This record gives sequence, structure tokens and C-alpha cells, in this order.
Amino acid sequence: MINVGTVDRTIRVIAGLAILSLTVVGPHTLWGLVGAVPLLTGIFGFCPLYRLLGISTCRMHGAGGQTAG
Repeated sequence: MINVGTVDRTIRVIAGLAILSLTVVGPHTLWGLVGAVPLLTGIFGFCPLYRLLGISTCRMHGAGGQTAG
């Protein structure tokens, strides 16, 4: 099930990579590993928190209620 739309996914991947870069450049802190969360949710197109809250940033199409990523 995909609940993260295309623009949302793109932003998540970029933000995730930027935050992950903190483990290599900048303060060299392991807090940069937090960037794995937005990166993975962006790659897979699924956010567990969105599901719990009933949120979807995907556009709906068709009568069957299928989502387009």
C-alpha cells in the first residue's frame, strides 16, 4: 500500500540524504542516522505514521479507489 505521493517522496529522499550526510560531514554525529527514516519512507512510498493518522498524499484516480504514486 502506497500512501506517500510523488512530491512527498522526492522531498523525503532529499531530506533523508541530507540528514544522513551528517554522519560523514559536519558534526559527525550518529543522529544523522535519523535520516534513514525519511529516506526509506520516500523510497518505499509508505509511511506508517500516515497510515495511523489516516493521511495519504497520493492522488486518487479511477472508480476503484486505487492510488497513483
